[in-house]
Amino acid sequence: MFSVGIGTVMSADRIAAALARIEAAMMRIDAARGLGGSEDSKSTSGSARVVELVNVHEKLREQVAESLRELDDLLAQLED
Repeated sequence: MFSVGIGTVMSADRIAAALARIEAAMMRIDAARGLGGSEDSKSTSGSARVVELVNVHEKLREQVAESLRELDDLLAQLED
């Protein structure tokens, strides 16, 4: 029973680290999105790439949110 608590703490640390990486990635994508729209001289392919990255970002964000919900459910089950 005690090892479950240790595993939960480690899982929480790993979740926190993953969330930090996700937030950093979201900031980079947001910055790229801002750069893509601010320069008229950029090629259409550059803008298309930014749009593609934004779409991928949104999809990954949804997947991460679902994974976190699943982790929350698992952690709640361990606590019960």
